[in-house]
Amino acid sequence: MSDSTHLLIPFAACSSGGCREALRTLALPHLEKLLARLTATQTDTGTEDALSPPHERALARAYGLAAPDGCLPWAAWQARELAIGTDAGGPDQAWAWITPCHWRMGRDHILMLHPQTLQLDAQDARTLVDAMRPFFAQDGITLEYDAPTQWLARGELFRNLPTASLDRVVGRDVNAWMARGDAARTLRRLQAEMQMLLYTHPLNEERERGGMLPVNSFWASGTGVLTPGTGALPSGLRMPHYLRDAALRGDWAAWADAWRQLDKGECLRLLGELDSGRQVTLTLCGERSAQTFQSLPRSLFRQLSSRLARTPLSTWLDPL
Repeated sequence: MSDSTHLLIPFAACSSGGCREALRTLALPHLEKLLARLTATQTDTGTEDALSPPHERALARAYGLAAPDGCLPWAAWQARELAIGTDAGGPDQAWAWITPCHWRMGRDHILMLHPQTLQLDAQDARTLVDAMRPFFAQDGITLEYDAPTQWLARGELFRNLPTASLDRVVGRDVNAWMARGDAARTLRRLQAEMQMLLYTHPLNEERERGGMLPVNSFWASGTGVLTPGTGALPSGLRMPHYLRDAALRGDWAAWADAWRQLDKGECLRLLGELDSGRQVTLTLCGERSAQTFQSLPRSLFRQLSSRLARTPLSTWLDPL
């Protein structure tokens, strides 16, 4: 077992009014105790329009990944872990995640619904991959099935193409997050072709008859190439997704409840590890920024002072 623990919490706070309202009445006693005993050591300050959100940037640092905004090569990392494409050009390959999705067309916007709303199973997803694969191949892209709502694509198109994380786009207007630049033209054309293909695909007609949403587009993310020496997931790192799932649905009551569960579970557990003498790191991530706290040596006076003082949660969470 690792002698250190790193708890990385995505969507610890959001800019939504509903989130701010939920935060005002949220009591998280174990998180407060943790923050009183840890020292702020690193701040990653960003903006809400960055393609790579703070929790992905924090995770990338833990993995030893360094890449420009929108080019954190998560798909390449996953392909390596799954040993996919190892016989097709060596490790220096460009990959992307491809997420089948439903775009809801409005008068002046296109809203991406959460992929979970599709209720897509493996059989239907594989049927769609088979139908779409030849079109991707025409652009030199190999499309592979991995999971119902997460596929893998390999092709030079993705080598230096910044793309927005799916966590940035779900529940929002896709136009604001579309890839830009010359390389993106091919991707946008391919999206348009798939929209035409999927519009009349028999599987979608069957899904609509069954009361389910049709798959009418896809989103590319996690683009890039792994640099030599990129490591595996560090031991001792935990990244719960409860807050993320609720936040992407815009369900702030569920988000607040997820925080309470985290406080009684992961935060209490981290306090126990701190008491046992283990090195502890906590990273809180919002939509703009992330703040990292660590267990560092303190004088007895500072230890007692920090335990007696109470800092409101808003002091830590609002800047995120």
